[in-house]
Formats: sequence, structure tokens, C-alpha cells
Amino acid sequence: MEHLLGQEWEIVPAGGATGEAFIAQHDQQRLFLKRNSSPFLAVLSAEGIVPKLVWTKRLENGDVISAQQWLSGRVLEPSEMNGLRVARLLQKIHQSEPLLGMLKRLGKSPLLPEELLKLLEEELDLEVRNLPVILTSMNFLKKELTNVYCEEMVVCHCDVNHNNWLMTDTNELYLIDWDGAMIADPAIDLGMLLYWYIPENAWQDWVRLYGIELTDQLTLRMKWYVITQTITSIQFYKTKNRLEEMEKAILHLKRIV
Repeated sequence: MEHLLGQEWEIVPAGGATGEAFIAQHDQQRLFLKRNSSPFLAVLSAEGIVPKLVWTKRLENGDVISAQQWLSGRVLEPSEMNGLRVARLLQKIHQSEPLLGMLKRLGKSPLLPEELLKLLEEELDLEVRNLPVILTSMNFLKKELTNVYCEEMVVCHCDVNHNNWLMTDTNELYLIDWDGAMIADPAIDLGMLLYWYIPENAWQDWVRLYGIELTDQLTLRMKWYVITQTITSIQFYKTKNRLEEMEKAILHLKRIV
């Protein structure tokens, strides 16, 4: 990395699950570096959804390094997720034709409900599969499968956790960490956000901030996708032997179904 910027730059790991992200600093200048980030990053930057992309460079080994503007700020608090700016930024993402066009050019095809259900059934081990709440949930997913189709397929972030929303010191809002982006039903993002952060009696108001009405069909689709996401989390925590988090996810699933 050092030869890209010069010996005067200090480069340290930025943490994260992949180990492919770094922070570079020289005097008062800081950059966020990432190895082999998707070309999708350039469109996200141009749309103002992530901090500005400064440059990309290809190394001799074929790796591509991207450098983004480093912005001082903080992640949103859970209580801030009900704000107008979150709703409007998510609406902008879901309505973006450049984002959708780029994911299609990168070979992404829409994630359909039956594909998601098939993947879910394949990943569950026997112990998780036989939990009573999982049996109930899987029956619900199969029963409602034909009722959750959506004509509108958009770019979904697929992990709208409050830790992925960055508010800068200059009051700019960004949604970061796009590694899991898909073309899918917007209910994937909406359901996760509403179930995690918004009291149910405020859903209608929040959805209006986003720009639509809360219909029975949207409510069903959000429930369907949140159940699939929660089951996936239960299996993930079990596989990683994070049993306390697994139990919390099971309790969350019981409240949903």
C-alpha cells in the first residue's frame, strides 16, 4: 500500500470483517482505502450516497485499491433512525436508476422470494430446522410465498443497521458498507428498518416520510423478509457458537410470528 501514496503516509488497518480496509494519514489529510471494492462504489459516490471516491488504482497483482474521502463523524443512534433524512436517503437509493443500472451491468439479477426460501432451506442445520419457532416460521414463509411478489425491484442495501449510517461533523448523512447490495423488493430494507427501530404505531407515518402508503401487502412483504433475515441470523450465530446472540434472535423471531 505504501508505494501507492509515498513513505510519508501512515497506513493502518481500519478493522472490519474482511481485513481489506485501511486508513491512510499524512499531516491533516486522511483517506479510507479498500482493496478490491466493487465498481459500484463509483456510482454510489456520484449519487452522494457514500463519501466521495478520490481515486482508484490497479496494482501489479491485479488488485484494485480505492481511496475515499475520510470524513469525521459518527454513526446514527437507534433513536435517530425515525428521522426524515433517513427515510429520504433510503427513498433516493431505491429510486436510483444509475445504481440499478450498474448492478445489472455487474451481473446482478433480481432476488426472487422462491430463490431466497430455497437458499434458506439449504443453509439450516437439523437442530435449527427443528426448533418450534423455526417450524412455525418456515410454514408461514411457504404459505405466503405466492403473496409476496413485487413488481418493483430496486437496489437494496440489505443491512440498514444504524451502525451503517454515517452522520458527518458537517451534518451530511451517508449509508456505508455496500458489500451485500442486491436487486430486490424494497421491503427487504423497509422491513428491517421498521421492525428494528420504529414502534409499530409509527410505521404509517415513517413510510409516508419515505413517500408511500403502508398497505396490507407491503406489511406482509416486510414481515416475510424480516422472518427470513432473522432465521438466517439464528443459523449464523449458531454456526459461530455465539449462543447468547442466537437466543436473542430466537426471541425476536417469536415476537414477529
